[in-house]
Amino acid sequence: MLSTQLLREHPEIVRRSGELRRTPQPVDEWLAIDADYRNVLREVEELRAQQRAISKSIGQIKDAAERQQRIAEASALSERLKALEARERELEERRYRLQLEFANIPDPTVPVGESEADNVVVRSWGEPRVFDFTPAPHWEIGERLGIIDFERGVKISGSRFYVLRGAGARLQRALIQMMLDLHIETQGYTEVYPPFVVKEAALLGAGQLPKFADNLYHDVEDDLWLVPTAEVPITALHAGEILDGASLPLNYVAYTPCFRREKMSAGRDVRGIKRGHQFDKVEMYKLCLPEQSDEELEKLTHDATAVCEALGLPYRVVALCTADLGFAAAKTYDIEIWAPGCGEWLEVSSCSNVRDFQARRSNIRFRRAPGERPDFVHTLNGSGLALPRVVIGILENYQQPDGSVVVPEVLRPRMGGIERLTC
Repeated sequence: MLSTQLLREHPEIVRRSGELRRTPQPVDEWLAIDADYRNVLREVEELRAQQRAISKSIGQIKDAAERQQRIAEASALSERLKALEARERELEERRYRLQLEFANIPDPTVPVGESEADNVVVRSWGEPRVFDFTPAPHWEIGERLGIIDFERGVKISGSRFYVLRGAGARLQRALIQMMLDLHIETQGYTEVYPPFVVKEAALLGAGQLPKFADNLYHDVEDDLWLVPTAEVPITALHAGEILDGASLPLNYVAYTPCFRREKMSAGRDVRGIKRGHQFDKVEMYKLCLPEQSDEELEKLTHDATAVCEALGLPYRVVALCTADLGFAAAKTYDIEIWAPGCGEWLEVSSCSNVRDFQARRSNIRFRRAPGERPDFVHTLNGSGLALPRVVIGILENYQQPDGSVVVPEVLRPRMGGIERLTC
């Protein structure tokens, strides 16, 4: 959430942000509501002062008729005040709801662009493998090896669902375990295992609601939502708290399944397992001091790319331009691995510095020293990594001429020593 002070004092910054993002922001509408709110608030405060003065004077009036007249004036004033207070609450709620619709302000270092075509590759690692045969796409490999069952996935749950079988299921489980171990044992993250359903407040705090409501799964009866990413419950972990500044940064990692309706990608990537309604992800999350967040973004990105390197998957790091930036992000690096069978780069992580955007929405603050005024923390998030695209990368990059797939060495101990997936 953007601060009320920023919107009031520097609306031109927010307008410019909308221009850079190619998404107009409702600045004028918010300012009009805010002006009405402040005018009504002023009236409420004046009437309250009058009410206090009248109440005080009534006890000092000795004449019964005059006292009755003042009581009648106080009663009329009370009715008027009730109506104005209701109007104040209405305007305050409207202002808050509209404030939730403002996207974060892009960092000055974010490349200016009009579409994803203007994203900038900042570095790469590894060389895409040169094949002496035509590499197959993962859906062909998975079906041939009997490790991905698309037909039964659709039978069970409908389109964009699938079943991982045998070594396919074991490969996914090994990947999750390998990622968690790397982040915990080598990089110093603390593992959390959060609920997979959350309250509305958690989604509001993380910036998923109201903007992405159509892409979320909602249990109306219990008013609970399936998580689209572990970022949501981890943001809510410290909602409403004031943290000790000396304890920052806090580094968390969590595995969750993720549930998304994928309405925004209708008709795209219908083959294979690239884009589904349910997928697994290991998520990294940081809470830090404001002055630390730029450095922490670089660390977060490094921690995500370390997974790619451990798996031997060629990747590139891409700085998203202003028009491709996510709603809550001030700056984002996408990590993409090469998928030779699909013939494209696949995003497996988006590492974002959100600054105080989520902290304001979730009211997560810190104190630098006892007694000091609390301030908002900065938060960052990034996949470390997102499946099943990593599975795609392994199947397509490690496929062999005989149709088998070599298992990356780092995964073999977690797969019972299996070195190759075969029919």
